[in-house]
Amino acid sequence: MNWQHSTMYLFFGVSGLMDMITYLYFHIVPLGLDRVVLAMAVFIEGFLFYFHVHNRPPLDQHIHSLLLFGLFGAAVSISLEVILRDNIVLELFRTSLLILQGTWFWQIGFVLFPPFGRPEWDQKDMDNIMFITMCFCWHYLVALCIVAINYSLVYCFLTRVKRRAEGEIIGIQKLKSDHTYQSALLSGSDEE
Repeated sequence: MNWQHSTMYLFFGVSGLMDMITYLYFHIVPLGLDRVVLAMAVFIEGFLFYFHVHNRPPLDQHIHSLLLFGLFGAAVSISLEVILRDNIVLELFRTSLLILQGTWFWQIGFVLFPPFGRPEWDQKDMDNIMFITMCFCWHYLVALCIVAINYSLVYCFLTRVKRRAEGEIIGIQKLKSDHTYQSALLSGSDEE
């Protein structure tokens, strides 16, 4: 492991720690601090990747440079989430870009270190560079599909649960107009 990777892990570790602190001490920690630290971690990752590709073959440079679009886009999206809290569009956009980042790391691994003894990619062939650019677009399409499917499933589930729960408020059946909440709570006891 080199210093660049250690630095990335450090910033994401600080982000995770800030998430826990924000969750546990929400009344003390300023709102949005968790997102600021996450945006900083993603930006640092992109910043380090930008300088990670110098003096490498063209395909290697290109495949790493494509990752920068997702990283800096995610950093901007997360930064906007600090101001526009609980904005579902920004959160879904961030999620799609982070899924893109994860799948693209796999693609980088398969291109630079072909599995099962397959022949290596020609690092200077322009056709390979164009094909990899197209693959990046496909990866983002797959990420968008994953987010859309998950969003749809959760939306359908929550809609169904909400329909079933409309007759209840905090576990108590909805009161009729002639009852009070005290009488509903005491209906099972001898005190009424």
